[in-house]
Amino acid sequence: MSPQQPLISHLLELRSKLLKSITSVLLVFICSVYWANDIYHYMAIPLMQSLPTGGSMIATDVAAPFFAPFKLTLVLSFFVAVPYILFQIWSFVAPGLYKHEKRLVMPLLFSSTLLFYLGIAFAYYIVFPVVFGFFANTAPEGVQVATDISSYLDFILKLFFAFGLSFEIPIAVVLLCWAGVTTPEDLKQKRPYIVVGAFVVGMLLTPPDVISQTMLAVPMLLLFEGGLLAARFYSKPDDQSDDEADKTNS
Repeated sequence: MSPQQPLISHLLELRSKLLKSITSVLLVFICSVYWANDIYHYMAIPLMQSLPTGGSMIATDVAAPFFAPFKLTLVLSFFVAVPYILFQIWSFVAPGLYKHEKRLVMPLLFSSTLLFYLGIAFAYYIVFPVVFGFFANTAPEGVQVATDISSYLDFILKLFFAFGLSFEIPIAVVLLCWAGVTTPEDLKQKRPYIVVGAFVVGMLLTPPDVISQTMLAVPMLLLFEGGLLAARFYSKPDDQSDDEADKTNS
């Protein structure tokens, strides 16, 4: 057998997984695009509730009333399809994993999906009301607050991604400790640097205001501590012994 044939078969399988993932996003989008305006209205509630009496959102671009809800629905379709996309990734890499690695990956896939959704929910229900209320109440006298719908969409999508990804910190900690890159004890010793790094990341991933930066950095630190607790259940020596057992049985 030519050495190129296994590579070609893997590439074909990868293409199949990518096509299935893209198809899942498109199917969710097709099923939900009819309610695109309702979805945008729901996402705009935190801002609308924070605006002063008589305040409203505006559209400065002619096509913005159509493209803003369309774009939001497409991004949310990807969020909804995340579990299926992760399953496709899992099914692609699973044949090359040991038994103990498969036992580790499945809980990580479930927990990473759950944490991603929790990050988005935290941003929408906790962060948005505080941030938008602060911005609306600090507007100079005589300035009418009227947010453009496209600018608002870019703002909330940036926060969704920032909080969704930051809530994956426990998964990253567990993987680093499980792979032997570091240990929970080493990470504890580096806690002061991690605190500073969390606020730096919060500054880079969020808009330039102290409130959203702090509301991202504090959960990151709490999730880091949770990752340290979870990492204690995964030790490198046990994994190595399982590797030897798997190789003996194969």
